[in-house]
Amino acid sequence: MDFRSLSYFVTAAEELNITRAAARLNMSQPPLSSQIHLLEEDFGTQLFVRNRNGLTLTPTGEILYRRARQILELAQSAREEVGNYEIRLSGHLKIGVVEGRAPFLLARYIAGFNEEFPLVTYSIRNGSSDDILDLLFHHLIDVALIAAPYDNEHLSGITLAEVPWVAIIPKDHPLAKQDGDCIRLKHLKEEPLIVPERPSRVEAIRGWFGQKNLTPNILCRTSSHVDAVALVEQNVGICIFPQSTYTPNPHTVTKLIIDPPRKVEYVLAYPKNAPLPELAEAFLDYVRDFLDQDLIRTPRFQTREKEFPLPENAKLL
Repeated sequence: MDFRSLSYFVTAAEELNITRAAARLNMSQPPLSSQIHLLEEDFGTQLFVRNRNGLTLTPTGEILYRRARQILELAQSAREEVGNYEIRLSGHLKIGVVEGRAPFLLARYIAGFNEEFPLVTYSIRNGSSDDILDLLFHHLIDVALIAAPYDNEHLSGITLAEVPWVAIIPKDHPLAKQDGDCIRLKHLKEEPLIVPERPSRVEAIRGWFGQKNLTPNILCRTSSHVDAVALVEQNVGICIFPQSTYTPNPHTVTKLIIDPPRKVEYVLAYPKNAPLPELAEAFLDYVRDFLDQDLIRTPRFQTREKEFPLPENAKLL
């Protein structure tokens, strides 16, 4: 028994006429009759009753017909899967991502895309928004995860998330021991602050404090969230950073900054009115579907760590 003989048998069982079955298979009648006879010998049972009007399946022929169809359908599925695997989307995707916690946002989309297209490989470049945009404009990366605002005259963007600004405080600091998960901006006015490095972001933070007639005491600027948290752990100062996800740290306490709250918009940016590599287009399509279907709410992508809800009155910083 082989797939070919099973295919001959199924065709004969569907036509119940050797002449019509042979014509459908584009072969002569004697070889078809011979294949069916060999199949009957192989199974040791009669599969058809032959009469003047054609063929009738025997009870064992009925059983084989059902199973033969299943076998042939599985075989066809296997052929398609093996064939499709060879032509599935593949290649190398180059992504830039701003420092801080944005990589944890990006990881969710790469995780889902990787499950769908396991042949794709990745390069991830980190830096400030200015660094990442420079790489994008020089075609050294395909897409860039940056923080708004951005050059929307030359770039298109997909908003991935809006997240609040938080204060990361040494665990033994008096502000860390205050009740509640929130901290007022005025309570940070005299504290040595560790802030993002981007000049426009520093000025935005100064303006944020200025709205309350406060002047921030900026001790350190860094684009690296890891560097910022390391300084907080050693009680050097308090870090003000966007919270895209929360990673528990036994040496720090994170609080939502309020009165007034501020937020950051993370955008997946790509060149406007310019052709993109097929792989980059596929990744952007996946991200759009991910957002449309709200997959972040599914168990596969559910964030298990604590995250602060975005205050309704939070404005962009």
